[in-house]
Amino acid sequence: MQRDPIKYLAEKYQSLKEQGLTWEPRELQSANQPVSIFDGREVLVFCSNNYLNLSTHPQVVQAMIEATQKYGAGAGSDRSIAGDTSLHRQLDERLAAFKGAPASLTFQTGFMTNQGVLAQLGGRGDLYISDELNHGSIIDGIRLTKADRAIYRHKDVDDLQRILEEVATHQPAYQHIWIVTDGVFSMDGDLAPLPAIAELAAEHGAGVYVDDAHGEGVLGAGGRGIVNHFGLTSDQIHAEMGTFSKAFGIVGGHISGSQELIKIAMNTTRTWLLSGALPPGVAAATIAAIDVMEQHPERVERLWKNRDYFLDQMQALGFDTGNSETPIVPIMCGESTTAKALADFVWGEGIYVLPIVYPMVARGKARIRVQLCTEHTQDQLDAAIAAFKKGGEQLGLI
Repeated sequence: MQRDPIKYLAEKYQSLKEQGLTWEPRELQSANQPVSIFDGREVLVFCSNNYLNLSTHPQVVQAMIEATQKYGAGAGSDRSIAGDTSLHRQLDERLAAFKGAPASLTFQTGFMTNQGVLAQLGGRGDLYISDELNHGSIIDGIRLTKADRAIYRHKDVDDLQRILEEVATHQPAYQHIWIVTDGVFSMDGDLAPLPAIAELAAEHGAGVYVDDAHGEGVLGAGGRGIVNHFGLTSDQIHAEMGTFSKAFGIVGGHISGSQELIKIAMNTTRTWLLSGALPPGVAAATIAAIDVMEQHPERVERLWKNRDYFLDQMQALGFDTGNSETPIVPIMCGESTTAKALADFVWGEGIYVLPIVYPMVARGKARIRVQLCTEHTQDQLDAAIAAFKKGGEQLGLI
């Protein structure tokens, strides 16, 4: 006899709690800014993806208001049916120009972009080769295909080469190979060795798909992303995915690359074909975010100035900041209990950060993930550093 569904769900949730695998987010009760209100407290926020603080930029907010008044709160349909507004098309065009790609196609979220596009680019007789620390949306997208898959050690170009050389002897030969990697790895803040990956791909006739979610608005000239950062082109990086929920400060995702890539995505990707279009106000706000990024590249410069200052000070105190190469700065704690204790301590000091613990990272690799933004002031950075110093000394981290 089957168990009662309600009892089954209660037991399943209780099991998650007992394993420490539940997520209890704090309630945001204000705009997401360097100083925000969470759970009724005004705190300094150092765990937001809002790197350029564009979510509250007047130009971006006004664009959303005006477009909503003109086009309505929603598009009323999927883009594939009757919801493909002129704003959506304008966003695709502006984004492609910003990214330096032949074409772009916007989706409702970055997760839906990866899940939908990767599910269609490969199939039976193809192979995906994926970095072991790739984002869950990449993993899910690849799982939806009938393609074979292989995993290479994190950022290990020699291991990737080994797999490609072994694949060359595979019979029957694969029709096509896709190498898939995050651009910025979100838990460590380190960069994919994209030039070396592109070189190997060219040698073996493989395609390269990069998830640039945490690189857009952060890396490259004026925040154009990791492909621009390394001086590569869409001829070398064949599919460039991104999201508007990070540095753009809004929500949505995109895939950029050749005209053919975009046509395939439009005609086959279920997450695009079978989901409602982004609200027109969101599309307009994203266009405005691109305008601001193009008009004010100094916002990216300030972000990096803040990151470098914070990183230098934390390292000078003796904290282990892992392999950070971006405004994502991990404060390595080792055990999950230590990471949670440090997060709780600095919360008491008015600093909001998140502990990243197993199973999000490997056992013994728990950390606090600090994310810097453009509008953090010197005083705010110093307040966070002072709080971490007190907590780190109390917990024996420094």
